[in-house]
Amino acid sequence: MGYSVGQVAAFAGVTVRTLHHYDRAGLLSPGDRSPAGYRRYGDADLVRLQQILFYRELGFPLDEIAGILDGPQADAVEHLRSRQRQLHEEIARLRHLAEVAERAIEVQRTGVSMTPEERSDVFGEITFDLSYATEAQLRWQHSPTHGEAMARASGHSKEDWRRLMAEAAAWRGELLAAFDAAEPADGERAMDIAEAHRAHLTRWFTPCPPDVHRRIADDFAADPRAFALVVPASEQRPGLAGYLREAVHANAERPARLRTDTKKDDR
Repeated sequence: MGYSVGQVAAFAGVTVRTLHHYDRAGLLSPGDRSPAGYRRYGDADLVRLQQILFYRELGFPLDEIAGILDGPQADAVEHLRSRQRQLHEEIARLRHLAEVAERAIEVQRTGVSMTPEERSDVFGEITFDLSYATEAQLRWQHSPTHGEAMARASGHSKEDWRRLMAEAAAWRGELLAAFDAAEPADGERAMDIAEAHRAHLTRWFTPCPPDVHRRIADDFAADPRAFALVVPASEQRPGLAGYLREAVHANAERPARLRTDTKKDDR
């Protein structure tokens, strides 16, 4: 006699609508009909349904499932191997996303709590891009230098941030003036400005040797989100990030004595 569509739906844990859809798609057509014209499923139909649900659980689309079930066994194995690779890639992606979410939570918790009004007053137009900050956390999570910088940042008071941002604004004014005056990026003035930035990072976050400073400047030139942390969009000029990068690299090549002297002067 076979099984009715309602019985099969209950057996398989699917809806009657799903079985009707499989029938219309030609994926699972019942092998028999009752005298009244109702669908009746036999044992072979139930076996095929089990296979369909197995492949659906693995994420195969219906048209591909039809090709697997109606094709040679070798094709089924190859399809499964391909899906296995995709699943491993998806697992890796999801693990990465979970890690990103964890780092984003850490970033959000870092720093002193401020109201939106206080944050606007302290930071002005400087934008804090959560996606960039999270990527930086992931990239430098094993770096003691980055860990120290984040720890010190989280320990700053509101007044510390006011002083820090005021100092950064004064430095930014010097950078813009030198750039607008077409001072050479490898000239004394531009290198002194680069050194002042290195001293600023050391003073407020973590010791910043020249090689670390070069990597930071490279990031400024490569990623607008990073550069927006030091120069807001309204004050940026075409080529400014590259100019700062070149000045930082030139400063890193200066004798240590000159860098140290500049650092003392800034203090």
